[in-house]
Amino acid sequence: MDAISRFLTRRQYKNLFLLGWLLLGLLQACFSELWDDEAYYWVYSRHLDWGYFDHPPMIALLIKIGYALFHNELGVRLLVVTLNTVTLWLTAKLIASKDNQLFYLIMGALGAMQIGGMLAVPDVPLIFFAALYFWAYRLFIAKQNWRNTLLLGVSMALMFYSKYHGVLLVFFTVISNLNLLRVFKFYLACIITTVLFFPHIYWQYAHGFPSLQYHLVERNASSYDISYTLEYLGGQLLLFGPLMGWLILYYAFRCPIQNTFERALKFSLIGVLAFFLLSTFKGRVEANWTVMVFTPVVILAHQAIVRKGWSRKWLLYTLPATLLLVLVARVYMVWDFMPGVEIRPEIHHNREWTSQVAARAQGRPVVFISSYQLPSKYMFYTGQLSYSLNSRYSRRSQYNFWNTETQLWGKPAMVVFDPGEGIPVTDSLKTLYGTWDYLITPNYYSYSLIQLKPAMTSLRARRGETVNIILQPHNGYMQPIPIDRSNEAVLGYGFNTKDEDLPPVKSTMTLERAVLRRLINLPVVMPDKPGEYILKFSVFAGDLPPTHNSPAIKVTVI
Repeated sequence: MDAISRFLTRRQYKNLFLLGWLLLGLLQACFSELWDDEAYYWVYSRHLDWGYFDHPPMIALLIKIGYALFHNELGVRLLVVTLNTVTLWLTAKLIASKDNQLFYLIMGALGAMQIGGMLAVPDVPLIFFAALYFWAYRLFIAKQNWRNTLLLGVSMALMFYSKYHGVLLVFFTVISNLNLLRVFKFYLACIITTVLFFPHIYWQYAHGFPSLQYHLVERNASSYDISYTLEYLGGQLLLFGPLMGWLILYYAFRCPIQNTFERALKFSLIGVLAFFLLSTFKGRVEANWTVMVFTPVVILAHQAIVRKGWSRKWLLYTLPATLLLVLVARVYMVWDFMPGVEIRPEIHHNREWTSQVAARAQGRPVVFISSYQLPSKYMFYTGQLSYSLNSRYSRRSQYNFWNTETQLWGKPAMVVFDPGEGIPVTDSLKTLYGTWDYLITPNYYSYSLIQLKPAMTSLRARRGETVNIILQPHNGYMQPIPIDRSNEAVLGYGFNTKDEDLPPVKSTMTLERAVLRRLINLPVVMPDKPGEYILKFSVFAGDLPPTHNSPAIKVTVI
């Protein structure tokens, strides 16, 4: 009891603040349904690996540990909420001139940190391990002993295992202190990071570096749109707000630097924000990609106000309004009190729609067309097997790497899709998510893990010309594939532009013949209209749409 009394004394208001933050996060985590991406990462945790298509494996590991304790939403988010709270404690420890009241005001202004800190997404561990990295870096520049070298190397590796964006913090830290390049133990720390991160690097190599291909190539827009830049700028103000984001960023930018550590914070803040601002010229940038600068923003804004003697009245006056907005958002995440108003509809009524689908499936596995979110939610809330079959028109996901199809081959299944997909319809199902068509197939076959690697990445041809494309088939199942003799799968191709998808074309080459050969030659007829196209090769299995089975070839038709 004495320990509890000491904890709650006036001198320990910070501990009480952190405890309240933790309890609010746990309550929110317990009573809020999963967001789409959280369910997707929960499926990650059921297939633990050194890497995934979208992200490194840290979020999967955290979910795996928490879900082992609680088989519900709280289990999915348990360690994430804990890390979020520890991030605040660690950030406060890094502030030199401590002013607890000012720290509370800044944290109260950061609405996204209050709401998003309980979501089981890679951003939260990234924020935590970024704070840990800055703590290790401060120790390292103060004393370059073996312990601090090991701590710095480990913190960088953990940051990279959370999200690739962490490499930017290390880069801008080096830019802020080029003397690091003369320090032997800094190189040793980098070697430690490389050794620890090597399993993930090898996973990427073994799978053809899919994450780099997706993030650096496939996500690029075909042309610049000014909305990308405006959305990014507005998103940053909301991310560090919602009301006082502009002021907190202003304070952070104006903070007078007094030492090498703070220079790293400011270089990281400016560098990361500028890097992603420039990235908007290549495509859409999500606001949350900059969350790793949470610790630099809080520390620099705090120190700027203290050192310059600036008034904190705006933070104080707007605090009630910010907390009210946060409260409304928290309540909405638990209770859909605005039916018909679709603000993140994914967080409501998941038990209802998954139960509706399960009732029609009657124990059959459910295959959703071109959606990694829906099968993830379905498996979490029903406990039944589901799969995402990605057509050639959709983006790839981790479902393109799991061999879930082997559990479905030759068995009855229910295929769910949006109306107009061109798939035979058994019946329709009206849910809160809309009306879906579905097909009940007695013998399911699809082949997403068959890869057709073209010998070229681009070509130039005349309209209507037939070009023979050399393809290298690869059987990703690492076992002989069964064939549906009643409706044998064949290879084919399809073109698309940024504005339209041309009808897919089937060839006479059967899948069975293709996988037995080292190389195949597939004739492709070029489109009738000149222009720039994307060409992809697919497997056509039964009544299902052509699947995503090859890298893209850029085609110029003249």
